[in-house]
Amino acid sequence: MSPESVRVEIFDQAYNLRGSDAEYITRLAEYVDGRIRTIAAQTTTVDSVRLAVLAAVNIADELHLLKRKYESLSAAYRSRAEGLAGALDAVLENQSQKMAG
Repeated sequence: MSPESVRVEIFDQAYNLRGSDAEYITRLAEYVDGRIRTIAAQTTTVDSVRLAVLAAVNIADELHLLKRKYESLSAAYRSRAEGLAGALDAVLENQSQKMAG
């Protein structure tokens, strides 16, 4: 699927973004716009570049927190799966010994 151009507005500025999923691109732009507007409401600066950088730092923070959470959950699930696999191996070993004996 070839990339299509999608016109979006972020903080009252129009951008043409290219991608294969116009709806996804629109949602991303709406998210970024919302973050910038939230930060703009909490600060006295009107410099759009400064607001964009602050929004980027906030979004990067969210990403890294989610990555840490994902890695933690992934390790917990991996550990649990290994434990369950060991228990299943023990049951199967026991069953095969009973059938052989």
